[in-house]
Amino acid sequence: MDLRYGMNPHQKARITDGSGDHVRVLHGSPSVINYLDALNAWQLVAEARRATGLTAAASFKHVSPAGAAVVGDLDETMRRSWGLGNGSIGSLTAAYVRARDADPRSSYGDMIAVSEPVDRELAELLTTVVSDGIIAPGYEPGVVALLGRKKGGRYLVLDIDPGYQPPKTELRTVFGITFEQDTDRLPITADLLRPVEGGPISPSVVIDAVLGMVTARYTQSNTVVYVRGGMSVGIGAGQQSRIDCTLLAGTKARTWWLRRHPAIADLPLPDSTPRQQRLNWQIAAAAGTLTPAQSGELNALLAGAHDLPDDRERSSWAQRFEDITLVSDGYLPFRDNIDAAAEFGVRTVVEPGGALQADTIAEACREYRITLARTGVRLFHH
Repeated sequence: MDLRYGMNPHQKARITDGSGDHVRVLHGSPSVINYLDALNAWQLVAEARRATGLTAAASFKHVSPAGAAVVGDLDETMRRSWGLGNGSIGSLTAAYVRARDADPRSSYGDMIAVSEPVDRELAELLTTVVSDGIIAPGYEPGVVALLGRKKGGRYLVLDIDPGYQPPKTELRTVFGITFEQDTDRLPITADLLRPVEGGPISPSVVIDAVLGMVTARYTQSNTVVYVRGGMSVGIGAGQQSRIDCTLLAGTKARTWWLRRHPAIADLPLPDSTPRQQRLNWQIAAAAGTLTPAQSGELNALLAGAHDLPDDRERSSWAQRFEDITLVSDGYLPFRDNIDAAAEFGVRTVVEPGGALQADTIAEACREYRITLARTGVRLFHH
C-alpha cells in the first residue's frame, strides 16, 4: 500500500507487511507520521480505557501526546475556549476537550484518538478546530462525510478494530540492521503502585497515576507527565535529562493553570480574533514569554487598558495549584526532580525506582510531604 509520503515529503513510502484489515482508511491519504501518530494514540486511549474503565481521548503530535485525558468535568475556561456553552456535554466530547486543552498550542494540527465510536457532537466540534485526522473504533452514520469535508477534503479518518491484538514480537530496521523484541504487553494497573512514603493513595489519585503511566508509555522518552483530575496538564517529552523533563512538564502545567487567572482568561481581544490566535495570546501571557514586540502588539489589540498579573500575583496564583501527580517513565536519579516537583504543586510521585540515590529521593518526598509510589516498571518508548 502506497502512502502519501514518508517522514518527509521527499521520501516515498509504502506499507509492505502487517497492514491487515484492523486499520481502514475511510477518508484521506496518510503519511508515515500520520500512521505513527494514529497507531500510538490509539494504543494509549485503548489502554487508558481498559485501565480506568473511563472514556479516553488523546491529542498527538510528532509521535507523542500533547494531551491525554479521561472523561470528567469541564471548567469554565475549557467551555469558553472551545465554545461549549453551559449545557450538558457528551462523554466523548468531554474527554477530547480535556485532552486538547492541556496544551492547545501544541495540539494545533493534531492526530486525535478516542476510545469509543465518534458521535455527531464530537464531529461537529472537530469541524471548528485545526486537526489532521482521527482514529476511532467506529463512526456514527453521517460522521465520516462531515469530517471528510475538513482541510479541503483532505482530512484523515481512520477506523480501527478494537479487538485487534498485535503479534507477540515486533520488528524495526535501522540503517540496515533489523531488531526483534517482545511486544510490551505488561498491563498497567493500580497493582503496580507500591507506596514508599506517605499515606494510602486515594481512588482519584490512582486514576491519575494509571493515566500518567499509560501516557508515559506512549510518549517519546525521556518523559515526565503531570496529571490532575484525570487529565494530563503537562507532558515533558523527549528530553535527554530527567530534570529537564520535570521542569518542562511543570512549566506546561503551570501555564495551563495560569490560563485560568481571570486577567488572562478574560483577555479583551476583539471578537473577530480566531480561536487559535486567542489561545496563543493567552498561553504566551500565562507562560510569561511575551517579548517586548509581542507585548506592544497585544496592547494594540486589546480593547482598552488591561493589566496582566505581575510576578507577585502570578506566584500567588500558582501556589493555589496543587494535588498534581507526577509520573516518570524512568527512575528519578537525583532529588532536584523532587525539589522542582514540589514547587509545581506535586503531591504524589510515581516512578520505577532503582536509582543509586533512591533513599535521597524518598527523603526529599518525606520533607515535602509528597506521597511516593514505586512501580518497578520502566516505560521507555522510542
